[in-house]
Amino acid sequence: MERRTFFGVVAGGLLTAPLAAEAQRATKVHRIGVLWYGPRDSRFEGFIQTLAELGFMEGRNLFVEFRTIILPQLSAQAADLIRLNVDVLVTQATRATRAAMDQTRTIPIVMIGAADPVATGVVASLHHPGGNVTGSTDMRPALTAKRVELLKETVPTAKRVGALFDPTEPAVMQEWADTETAARALGLVPVRMEVRHSEAIASAFARLTSDEGAILVVFTRAFTLTHRSRIIELADMHRIPTVGSGEFAKAGGLLGLGANYVELLRRTAILVDKILKGAKPSDLPVEQPTKFELVINRKTAHALGLTIPPSLLLRADQVIE
Repeated sequence: MERRTFFGVVAGGLLTAPLAAEAQRATKVHRIGVLWYGPRDSRFEGFIQTLAELGFMEGRNLFVEFRTIILPQLSAQAADLIRLNVDVLVTQATRATRAAMDQTRTIPIVMIGAADPVATGVVASLHHPGGNVTGSTDMRPALTAKRVELLKETVPTAKRVGALFDPTEPAVMQEWADTETAARALGLVPVRMEVRHSEAIASAFARLTSDEGAILVVFTRAFTLTHRSRIIELADMHRIPTVGSGEFAKAGGLLGLGANYVELLRRTAILVDKILKGAKPSDLPVEQPTKFELVINRKTAHALGLTIPPSLLLRADQVIE
């Protein structure tokens, strides 16, 4: 071989090797598993859209194994996703995250809106998660007192405030303590409405409605997310004003205050992107929301015969007519 030809081959190889490696990375197909409360909705599609903007196109170089959470089957659903060798698990709230952690300590897990992940042992700290989990917290305990205040402002004649929750949920008792403190500071009698199964929801409402002047705080946990429609139906039936997350109000509750879920999902997509590109969850701090939203469902207010104070309407980020 002539020397000139030999160097031409070597030079060409040196130039094309990085291009070939880059092309291989670009065409690699990734698979993510998702544990989500409810069907795929517009919020989740926004998450998929953000991933697409970052270069991961569903059906091309990204496949999504989506599971609507069924609480009695949650552990089995998490195990099923592990068997599919997903590259990343995306889990909504604390209970699904813990279920995934029980199945793997190696596959990266990105949680969405978990309640106090340090107190529940999901991560070592927000800045240094350690292990295979990162994601976001929705700072729910910090919002509890404000939710009670907003509901009392809307219904100034209220005398009692119920709190509906499953006592077996992670970190829920701290939220109950915060609710109890906020209620007493406003002159309200707190009513603890513990529910462990769906059949108990109706009887919990019956306890709250034994007197007039009742309002209700709905904690955002696995149980209430799963049975949200039933809770809203019973609140309407008993004409009880409610407050929960922004998503709760959008689904038919009266008031909602919480992290902007669209923004949480956008940040989740960015974390998934970093992990798929080689970052370790242990090196990615757990993010706290920077955007919160107050949602008022005026349609529900009208059905309850309530007039929302103008001062509250002016502070709302979204008013549902």
